[in-house]
Amino acid sequence: MHQVFDPDNAWWRFVSRCVDAVGLSLLWALLCLPVVTAGAASAALYYTVVKCFRQGERGTFGVFFRALRGDLGQGAAATLLCLPAAAALAFGYAVMRANWGSDLGAVLFVAYDVALVVPAGVVCWLFPLLGRFTLRLRDAFRTAAALALRHLPSTVVVVLLTLELGLFTLAHWWAACFAPALCALLTSLFFERVFPRYLSGEDAEKLEETSETPME
Repeated sequence: MHQVFDPDNAWWRFVSRCVDAVGLSLLWALLCLPVVTAGAASAALYYTVVKCFRQGERGTFGVFFRALRGDLGQGAAATLLCLPAAAALAFGYAVMRANWGSDLGAVLFVAYDVALVVPAGVVCWLFPLLGRFTLRLRDAFRTAAALALRHLPSTVVVVLLTLELGLFTLAHWWAACFAPALCALLTSLFFERVFPRYLSGEDAEKLEETSETPME
């Protein structure tokens, strides 16, 4: 009977992770409402999911808020830089979709959709990089672009995964209770295999130090 109520048994660890996933997802959605904080919230969410869900660190919400505080400045700057590009790409999408009726328009629309994978992929890599590494913003953008192109199959999968979870959440509002944390967890399966390849032993130690104490 004692084991049933043991907080360290498998059942209660699972329940705890589910509660954490819901709490983190709702926090992320709330912090995205001002728009400018969306990047920092995304970086903090990714970092927290990796540290707590995959590496077993305790104090999930403390980790999240410490990471958020450390990522706030760069995350906001990155978001502000991404917004005009996103608006321009969305306008281009609307124009291409409006010309879908002709054969040429259909071909151009499909080609434009395929081309969108690259800028979307850069954004998908960017905020996990900001969450996991201490980088200057310019270097973060350059590294995200390089990784998006160098690991294009992973980029395509991550973009499609993020898009499908986003569309599902828009269609079913209740998915907002878990989709953000789930998306961060699933994308980490790809990103965390790639990041160590570009770290020397010294860089890996620095990353672990940064991971233990997020930059403030």
